[in-house]
Amino acid sequence: MNTQAKLSLLSVAICMTTFNANAALEIYENDGMSFSADGLVNAFYANSSIEKTDAEGATSDRDQSRVRTGFLPNNIGFNFSNQLSDMKIGMRSSFWVSISDADNHRDASPADLGTGSLIDIRQFYGTVSGDWGELLVGKDFGLLNRANILGDELLLGFGQTSDFFGLVDGGNVSFGNISTGYTYPFPKSQITYRSPDLNGFKIAVGLMDPNKVAADSSEELPRAEAELIYSTEIDKVNLKAWVSGATQSSEVDDVKQNQSGVGYGANVKFSGFSFTASGFQTKGLGHIAGLDHLVGDDSIKSDGYLLQAAYTLDSNRFVLTYGESEVENTDSILDAKHSNIGIAYFRTIRPGLTAVVEYNQTEADVANSLVGEENNTLSIGAVFTF
Repeated sequence: MNTQAKLSLLSVAICMTTFNANAALEIYENDGMSFSADGLVNAFYANSSIEKTDAEGATSDRDQSRVRTGFLPNNIGFNFSNQLSDMKIGMRSSFWVSISDADNHRDASPADLGTGSLIDIRQFYGTVSGDWGELLVGKDFGLLNRANILGDELLLGFGQTSDFFGLVDGGNVSFGNISTGYTYPFPKSQITYRSPDLNGFKIAVGLMDPNKVAADSSEELPRAEAELIYSTEIDKVNLKAWVSGATQSSEVDDVKQNQSGVGYGANVKFSGFSFTASGFQTKGLGHIAGLDHLVGDDSIKSDGYLLQAAYTLDSNRFVLTYGESEVENTDSILDAKHSNIGIAYFRTIRPGLTAVVEYNQTEADVANSLVGEENNTLSIGAVFTF
């Protein structure tokens, strides 16, 4: 299977949401015990115009229309909590599906034809919390670049669909700004502590199930991740800044490999305006496709940044975005630069119903395979939430 096909399959696992719903439907609440549900459904019409350049400078182009899932997968979540004196016990489970599962090509095998559920479970955890903070045990999204992606103004939109990654005709979601500004914090089995608010600071430290750099690699210690967020308000100006990190060591054939990464960013909001700048750097961790799994030792380096401006007026929100990521020293097809520029309009028609119109121009320059791509995508969609 070639690299592009592998990345296309990996897109099945690359979906994002707001992790915990902004609002939830209370189903039961009595005497400190509660049960609620939250959900999201979205669909977009997307038209992509793709032009590629090969090693000899020859160009090819195609246009493709799709009706498919946007950046967020369709999902439903369930939440339970029970207040027991000075301690609260909680649980969350969430289930994710896609509508982008139609017959995509005539040569598909019978197993690939028709629809598929693509049900994936990204959150299944329990929490214990009190004045001392919260302890989470189970499966949840990682901490590296978590705040970067949560702050993406295109979270309810579409984002980039690089054809190099097989995203135009992929069977799941678009990428938002994954690989054009941040890596995706894959859901991981973990034990994570979160502090209470400490004069505007919140700290999270987690031990994660380690990633495998190879089938026979040895990981003596778990992967460690951490996140520090500071939030404050000064004269009706909301300020938020964050930094996150990850580290892990692996051993393959008696050779030790060290992997690490850092994410950072800041957001300022006032008078309907929102300005965000974020970035990341990794060594041996993540690559141009935006996945945060291991790719080797620290000679393989990735970095990227994302700049966004948004303005909200009543039920209308306007967004401008630019982001890029780059990988160096890989000696592989993934040695590349990837960028995306976009403009989006979000209209809240009613609470729980948002219309979206978005345009993205994505460019890929894959140095070692001498392939270039320019992808112009117009998308129109609707997002339902509860």
